[in-house]
Amino acid sequence: MKQPDAYRRLIGIAVLALGLLAMAPRGWADDATTVKLTIKDHKFQPAEVSAPAGKPIALEIANQDPTPAEFESKALRVEKIIAGNGTATIQVRALAAGRYRFFDDYHAETTQGVLVVQ
Repeated sequence: MKQPDAYRRLIGIAVLALGLLAMAPRGWADDATTVKLTIKDHKFQPAEVSAPAGKPIALEIANQDPTPAEFESKALRVEKIIAGNGTATIQVRALAAGRYRFFDDYHAETTQGVLVVQ
């Protein structure tokens, strides 16, 4: 008779864990700081943005150029193609204080920016 009780407990723990996992993304998104960027004439506007340390970040990027852009940052471990005249939201984990460089890989010589986390 001990086996059925053990199975019930295991199923209860599994259901609880799945419920917590299902709620996690919503809680994370609610706590994220939104940072807005625009790409225009192959330049980030603004070229330097800031966000608080220790909190997830949602980068909202509007590409106002007719050509695609590839938002990339080795420091942020992010790479995302944004269609011409398109938008994208990139979720970034909570970061320690510092300066995190990003760029458009298709126009790296002109489209550069920095995320300052403090």
